[in-house]
Amino acid sequence: MAKEQSSTPKTVSKKDAENKMLSGSAWMTAGSIFSRILGAIYIIPWVTWIGTYSNQANALFAKGYNIYSFFLMAATAGVPSAISKLVAHYNALNEYGVGKKLYQHGVYVSAFTGLVCATILYFGAGFFAAGDPDVVPVLKSLTLAVLVIPTMSLTRGFFQGYQNMAPSAISQFVEQLFRVIYMLASTFFIMKVMHGRWQAAVTQSTFAAFIGAIGSILILGYYYTRTSRKRRELVANSNNEIEVSSWTLISNIIKQAIPFIIIGAATSILQLIDQYTFFPAMGQVTKLSSSELNTLYALFSFNANKLIMIVISLASALAVTVIPLLSGARARNDKAGIRAQIANVLMLFYFVMMPASLGLAAVSQPIYTIFYRYSAAGTNILVFNAFIGIFLGLLTVVSAVMQGISENGKTLKYLGIGLAVKMIIQFPAIWVFQTMGPLIATGISMTITNYLIIHSLNVEFQLPFKQMSKSTNQILLYSILTYIVAKLVVSGLYLFLSPYGRIAAFVVIIPAVVLGAGVYVYLMLKSHLADALLGSRVDGIRRRLHMKG
Repeated sequence: MAKEQSSTPKTVSKKDAENKMLSGSAWMTAGSIFSRILGAIYIIPWVTWIGTYSNQANALFAKGYNIYSFFLMAATAGVPSAISKLVAHYNALNEYGVGKKLYQHGVYVSAFTGLVCATILYFGAGFFAAGDPDVVPVLKSLTLAVLVIPTMSLTRGFFQGYQNMAPSAISQFVEQLFRVIYMLASTFFIMKVMHGRWQAAVTQSTFAAFIGAIGSILILGYYYTRTSRKRRELVANSNNEIEVSSWTLISNIIKQAIPFIIIGAATSILQLIDQYTFFPAMGQVTKLSSSELNTLYALFSFNANKLIMIVISLASALAVTVIPLLSGARARNDKAGIRAQIANVLMLFYFVMMPASLGLAAVSQPIYTIFYRYSAAGTNILVFNAFIGIFLGLLTVVSAVMQGISENGKTLKYLGIGLAVKMIIQFPAIWVFQTMGPLIATGISMTITNYLIIHSLNVEFQLPFKQMSKSTNQILLYSILTYIVAKLVVSGLYLFLSPYGRIAAFVVIIPAVVLGAGVYVYLMLKSHLADALLGSRVDGIRRRLHMKG
């Protein structure tokens, strides 16, 4: 292997890096939000067609999908994020040919891991179902998705290594679109045309993950073909001073990927801990039937979680964007650039996540009613989960930062500490707080992990927390005001409208969201805080709104 230092890194200005982050974040945020919204909106007709069994169906869906998510993370083996990071590293050194070889060898790795994990999931479905026979066909229906999604995700990571986020964002939306169309069509046919069993509808709804993957693969194939000429030019004009053997490439992919498996699977691991501990713990402290426990489990594991993931997707979009940028800065040994990018991504996280989480808490009653029907318990769990979502979203961002600067070992250690805390306090939390217990345990454990990671970053890079404090306090204040306005609108309108109807919920939520979001946007523009985070383009928005500077 030739010496890497012989290559001349390309200099990237702070402004260019911030522009790339903003552009990438915009694409990934749009793709993630729209796909998440689409993945939540389908719930309205889906729950209606399932009927009185909707909570049972949601619980079954959650049980199958939690296990599937873990296997999918193992099958993708962290390769997409690893490829994104390594490609960005070699591209920063003007060694595009190495990035091309990385992708080709990554395909072999992802195809192999997909096959192994799909096989284990299919033949081990009975074991993973933990005695619930309805879970077995659900798990088997997901094996084809586990087989093909790793290679699809790998291709997304390849594009992200070039800081080209559009293919990933668009394919993500198309994947969700194909998936939702198949889910709704199959559920309507089974429940309304054939008057079949709700378990069959859930099985076809989970099989839709494979249909969605096919749609995504078609879009990625189109973009790969469309950009092939540009990539060939970059490879032809590379320094070509680094020669890496096939085995070295594969071992580098695996070495980089292993931490991504555990870090990326953190949310899935938390959900699996909940799935396998909630029922035995609740069985000891209550005398509820299996059906009643399934309903309670659905409230926090599926119903609230489905809506919270829309908010967390905002953080995921930032995380995907920051990894290749930080990797490129690390390759150039640009410590000041790394410090600035970490501060920037944290500020963007606060800017987006705080008002989104508090806003969701404010409109929790009407939004829960729209998606699932009125439930006081479901609304309370959604409110609490909205705040827990901040910690999960922050974990997504800060762990991505650690991966981007190759601090995988520390990240695994800190995440391991958090998961250990979760396991230790899970049963006591369920015994004391019952259905809220798993959420409380998750919040405490992730707070500890986030603190350890941020403290480590601060020790190494001396993050400018003092300079950030004024802006973060402003964001918090504006987010609280957004919550107050939206909550007052919700409470005021429900004085005159029934809390039980979906139409009334629509009437309530629209002015609450418009006024709440309007207050936040106005304050961010008026204070010029948005300019500091999003750049000079914000001034144009201010002019169009006829706001004085």
